Amino acid sequence: MKDKTIDYVLRTTWLTVQKMYNEEAAKFESTMATGFTLLNIDPEKGTPSTALGPKMGMEATSLSRILKTMEVRGLIERKSNPNDGRSVLIHLTEFGREKRDLSREKVLKFNDAIRNHISTEKLDHFYEVAELINDMVTNKRIYNQNNDK
Repeated sequence: MKDKTIDYVLRTTWLTVQKMYNEEAAKFESTMATGFTLLNIDPEKGTPSTALGPKMGMEATSLSRILKTMEVRGLIERKSNPNDGRSVLIHLTEFGREKRDLSREKVLKFNDAIRNHISTEKLDHFYEVAELINDMVTNKRIYNQNNDK
């Protein structure tokens, strides 16, 4: 494992997790992206459509496609925001709440399985390293636009 790059390990691990979630979601005629979106919608108040993309780290066009599919499947409904007539709130339907609960259950099962096989100390180090990588990338400490040529 020493000769593998950090980005390779991150990418292949995430792709493996993503494949697992998509295989599980397919059993319920869904996708990981749909489950992830359901988990990011406030089940009580709804969520402004403009807040979902940044919250999930997704581009607007990709999110639009997912939301359209979710609306067609009866998982969500769009309602005008009573506090701001220009924006739209995404609300879960009853069916959407059921699917959200199922998605939450699957994520928690994954977390429990990992926590049962990896020590708290190792997980703390994992979170610390992930946070540092995120910070370095977000704050452009790796490829500084002014210094890269």
